[in-house]
Amino acid sequence: MFQSLVRVNVFFALVIVILATACSSAGASSNPTPVAAPTSVPASPTTVVAAPTATQVPATSAPPASASSSSAAAIPPASGNTVRLVVVPGKSQAGYRVREQLANMNLPSDAVGTTNAITGTIIGKADGTIVSPESKFVVDLSTLKSDSGQRDNYLRRSTLETNQYPTATFVPKSTSGLPATLPPSGPVAFKLNGDLTIRNVTKPVTWEVTCQPQSTTEGTCNATTTFTFGEFGLTIPRVFSVLSIADSIKLEISVALQRS
Repeated sequence: MFQSLVRVNVFFALVIVILATACSSAGASSNPTPVAAPTSVPASPTTVVAAPTATQVPATSAPPASASSSSAAAIPPASGNTVRLVVVPGKSQAGYRVREQLANMNLPSDAVGTTNAITGTIIGKADGTIVSPESKFVVDLSTLKSDSGQRDNYLRRSTLETNQYPTATFVPKSTSGLPATLPPSGPVAFKLNGDLTIRNVTKPVTWEVTCQPQSTTEGTCNATTTFTFGEFGLTIPRVFSVLSIADSIKLEISVALQRS
């Protein structure tokens, strides 16, 4: 009937991340037309959570020492060989999708809830790695809305307990499956790995991401990940108007990221 998201998703999420990072890095190092294929992007491994084969991190590119904050806006600008990408307000959305069988319906259907309340920043290096300590996406779960106010109230009150846990966060850590050479146009698919936190429970998740660069400074991505209620300590809702709810929550994020 319902469920959590992010964020990040970002949620969101969330999450164009390395594609946009690679495109932006290429645009910053030369002057070809926007979205031209980078001249030197190390080949990404095909296994999940594998790092690029040759990671070179200049001493000057270390994340600046600053007080950490739950707000992505507090993250300092990237410099040197790093690229800082931020979620574009009004162009991004996070949501959940859960299969349910309503008592008054003959066939199962999807319960879908969405929100535009996403913030986030991701910092990537020219070699395609993510500066994870300085990257995070946050989704306001209390703003989730579906086609049923009754469902939304139940979700906020009982399932997500948004009075106590109002947000979900996603911290990206690595990617896999990026092509060695980005195409001059068209979408690029890859996996984004990181930690998702819902109701103070943190678990590793992998997002299936498809990104479309719009320019050397902005791109859009769609990302999905799936998990069970129990993985985050969530209880499957039991209400009289719903005969059954599948034990599978699919998070869906559509994010616009812009170079800052």
